[in-house]
Amino acid sequence: MIQVDHIKFDYIRRDEQDNVVAVENAIRDVSFTVAPGEFVAILGHNGSGKSTLAKHMNALLVPEEGTIWVDSIDTKDKEMIWDIRQRVGMVFQNPDNQIVYNVVEEDVGFGPENLGVPTSEIWQRVGSALEKVGMSKYRKKSPNNLSGGQKQRVAIAGILAMKPKCIVLDESTAMLDPIGRREVLEAVQELNKKEHITVLWITHYMEEVIEADKLIVMNQGEIVMEGTPRQVFSQVEQLKSYHLDVPQLTMLAHELRKTGLDVPADILSVDELADAVMKLAGGGRR
Repeated sequence: MIQVDHIKFDYIRRDEQDNVVAVENAIRDVSFTVAPGEFVAILGHNGSGKSTLAKHMNALLVPEEGTIWVDSIDTKDKEMIWDIRQRVGMVFQNPDNQIVYNVVEEDVGFGPENLGVPTSEIWQRVGSALEKVGMSKYRKKSPNNLSGGQKQRVAIAGILAMKPKCIVLDESTAMLDPIGRREVLEAVQELNKKEHITVLWITHYMEEVIEADKLIVMNQGEIVMEGTPRQVFSQVEQLKSYHLDVPQLTMLAHELRKTGLDVPADILSVDELADAVMKLAGGGRR
């Protein structure tokens, strides 16, 4: 379990004489918990603090105030940093920044090798990780010949090979086309559902998080909304005030409600919208 308890973090800019010239309050008194096996999405516009928060999950950054506990380990405990990073893996926006070898299977094996895992076990982990993200047939290929979505799945496999309990994906689909985004999202959803790996998904694509267990919305370094996708996305005007969109179907339902039609505010799927419209027409779907 991850427990975030009243953390604060500032970015401090200094001049050449080491004088403080600017302080940016990146995170302000943020608290939440992530239960084992949960799929939690963190939303927010650029500069909201969501990526800074993501880097705190495996001690790339540590809070100035407050505490983050990863399986009861304080992320500020420098002697436990590698234990924390084995438990929480990070996948970043650009997969090229995480790929270091010229052959897929060698790249996936890089992390376990650094952990001192025996060679025979490394290859077992590599095969298992590539299978879980649907990339087994590319294991002998060069990452340079893969699509963006395939590269990102290789990056995820590299994290899986280190057997983390949690994966944090920081805008990991932002540089991908719609097909690549779908490939990566589906792979991560499968890992969450079948392998029970905890997922923290940081994004600004609202359609990606409809099936999440919990949404956390950040604005100016603070948590301003928290709840299920239905609870959060039904608050269209509040989300718009934070410069965020909502799923297209939810927005359509919102516009219909503004015309006076009695449709639910928390519609998330085509079937739900169709049912609502049919009921208004006096019928029902058969």
